[in-house]
Amino acid sequence: MAVALIILGAGKGTRMQSNLPKVMHEIGGAPMLVHAIKAGEELEPSRIVVVAGHGADVVEAGALDWNPMTQVVLQKEQLGTAHAVAQAKDILGSFEGNAIVLYGDTPFISAQTLEAMIDARATSDVVVLGFDAEDPATYGRLVMDGDSLERIVEFKDASPQERRISLCNSGVVCADAKVLFELIEAVGNDNASGEYYLTDIVSIARQSGRSAGIVICDEEETMGVNSRAELARAEAIFQNFKRLEAFDNGVTLQAPDTVIFAHDTFIGRDTVIEPNVVFGNGVSVESGARIRAFSHLEGCHISSGAVVGPYARLRPGAELGEDVKVGNFVEIKNAVLETGAKVNHLSYVGDASIGAAANLGAGTITCNYDGVFKHHTDIGARAFIGSNTMLVAPVRVGADAMTASGSVITQDVPDADLAIARVKQDNKTGLGKRLMDKLRAAKAKRSEGK
Repeated sequence: MAVALIILGAGKGTRMQSNLPKVMHEIGGAPMLVHAIKAGEELEPSRIVVVAGHGADVVEAGALDWNPMTQVVLQKEQLGTAHAVAQAKDILGSFEGNAIVLYGDTPFISAQTLEAMIDARATSDVVVLGFDAEDPATYGRLVMDGDSLERIVEFKDASPQERRISLCNSGVVCADAKVLFELIEAVGNDNASGEYYLTDIVSIARQSGRSAGIVICDEEETMGVNSRAELARAEAIFQNFKRLEAFDNGVTLQAPDTVIFAHDTFIGRDTVIEPNVVFGNGVSVESGARIRAFSHLEGCHISSGAVVGPYARLRPGAELGEDVKVGNFVEIKNAVLETGAKVNHLSYVGDASIGAAANLGAGTITCNYDGVFKHHTDIGARAFIGSNTMLVAPVRVGADAMTASGSVITQDVPDADLAIARVKQDNKTGLGKRLMDKLRAAKAKRSEGK
């Protein structure tokens, strides 16, 4: 059966103390909204609808950037969760299939849990996601009648007996889309907050002869984020999950607490990650690589056997072939390094192609930007670039060619040639000592005058 996602992301999030909409704050390099979308995408939904309010333009841009098929609707007034879901009716009015209501500030709901909710729809008209809370606090409570869900009561409206219930409501709901909107139409706002609660659809469903059931997940999975402190806690939970995932995939983390992952980081087995490595978005590392300490990677691909760092930076578009070496204080951007190439020391390689087994000496710089346009540098297989060479793009150094140390290369170097592009050295007899003596005398005179 087809599935539609309705993701609520209209809240301002005043406790975040931010101009950015709450759901756009990031965990693992991705907005919380994207985490919610990603979980739902595992169900291969036919439709994705995001309900936006505060900062709607920013929310819409973030949603579309991740999934261009997302549709965004506006909740002009925040009158409660049922009112928010109702904003999706015009878009989904003719949709036939299950609708799942998710929350953009609840980033850890898993695809497996959502699949369990879809399965539970076989025996229940409405399915609610619940959890056993260690401290129920102000969560809404799930009031059960045997295996059936009788109603959901918000904490403000709960009796003392109901408040002793530890089975709590996550807010996530699954129902036939047409039934969901039909139930929402019957929701009122006669409650302590004067809001239209989505939770009321359970009692309305039961009163109309429909069934309601629950799926239970771990409490941590339902964590909502409403403040900077909770955001930091969510980031810590996410990082711990990614580290455990890396271990399960056969990755060695020498100091796991110091390694930071992004939401989409992929690392192959038998890769070793040394301390204090940061993975930004879009990094994939094949098996058997080594990422040495204090390196920062984003938007790059690293092949098996490659060694990166320490203190290396790989920027978007960096493509490292097998057994490539990128070493101390080297930055690579939008460049392809073929098998066995080496850039080991104090170099910048941007907008370039580096051939197999080429060796770039310390201080090599591809001068790729003229202030307006970026230009390409092409270095052939087995070329040797002498230390402190400036390669002024666009330029090509051929296969098996060399450049002399300290050269500024502005013209192509044919295959197998040696390019020397520096001023001829001229030694002035005795001038070094005379200049130093003059400078020291001037310094002494200045000191006497103080």
